[in-house]
Amino acid sequence: MTNHEFYMDLALQNATAMKGQTDPNPLVGSVIVNDNRIVGVGTHLKAGEPHAEVHALRMAGEKAKGATIYVTLEPCSHHGRTGPCAEAIVQAGIKKVVIATLDPNPIVAGNGVKILEDAGIEVVTGVREQESIQMNEVFNKFIVKKQPFVTMKAGVSLDGKVATHSFSSQWITSEEARLDVHQLRNEHMAILVGINTVLKDNPSLTTRIPIGRNPLRVIMDSSLRTPLDANVVTDRQAETWIFTSKNVDESKKQALEGHGVRVFMTSSENTVNPNDVIAILGEHLISSVFIEGGGNIHATFLENELVDKVVLYFAPKLVGGKDAPTFLEGTGVGDMADAIELSDTDIEKIGKDFKFTGYPVYKTRGIS
Repeated sequence: MTNHEFYMDLALQNATAMKGQTDPNPLVGSVIVNDNRIVGVGTHLKAGEPHAEVHALRMAGEKAKGATIYVTLEPCSHHGRTGPCAEAIVQAGIKKVVIATLDPNPIVAGNGVKILEDAGIEVVTGVREQESIQMNEVFNKFIVKKQPFVTMKAGVSLDGKVATHSFSSQWITSEEARLDVHQLRNEHMAILVGINTVLKDNPSLTTRIPIGRNPLRVIMDSSLRTPLDANVVTDRQAETWIFTSKNVDESKKQALEGHGVRVFMTSSENTVNPNDVIAILGEHLISSVFIEGGGNIHATFLENELVDKVVLYFAPKLVGGKDAPTFLEGTGVGDMADAIELSDTDIEKIGKDFKFTGYPVYKTRGIS
């Protein structure tokens, strides 16, 4: 490991610790080193607040002069809610800037590096680049496509069942796996389910970890069957948005809105168009969505090539039964050659269970 990699790893660790706090902004960490000593450390904490480089520069003070700054993402070059970090680095007298990856944001993309180089500062890029790109997979999609990054999650038996034929489902996975799911909820801006999940389980869809944040609750409900006494309507623990079809009872819509629920009508006559859901969420700066729906919801999003990441928790159990529900239903593909493959797969053990992660490769556009 080189010195560059050592200090960049520290910046990456600090940035990753902020998952769930900075959206829709990226995760960014920064370390300033002078004479082989760390003199400044900074992390972006929240959208609208100072960026990682500014925090590090403030800590370093005069020791920033002639120092090297490590930053996980190209310093910004534009005036937003905060000033340009590239200019702050120049003014501080930094001698060298080591960057993990360039900013995919079209209004930055290379401009930050240009400001630094024009000021005579040495710039090194590509140190731990893949790690930085992976860490900001949500931001990297949202800032370019203006659509949220969509993660589909399910807890299943080894034979793919989410419940028995009599719909008994608690608990398939271990307590450790369920705690990991709550951490993922904490890291996403919105959690999405279908109306059947609301009717069957009456979930709260909240994050049950210390100081965790509750995501926006998104319900796909084509005929507005969500009960007025459902937890997602009455508990006030998080905002609830319901997406429905064009042909719905106006009195039901008004009743839900009277309870503080936002109702969005999509373009389809009697169903909910998932593309509309994703587009509207993006327009409202929702950068990430965690889908915990049933098999039909999962199939709808996959068939429309809207899922970016799949997370499955496999319990070492066999349920069986041709009528037992699975995590992925719908019509399915007709030919094995049309099956959706998953790339960049990973498996880790959590409690008694196995957490599988992969990224769908769609035939029309490759990796999501």
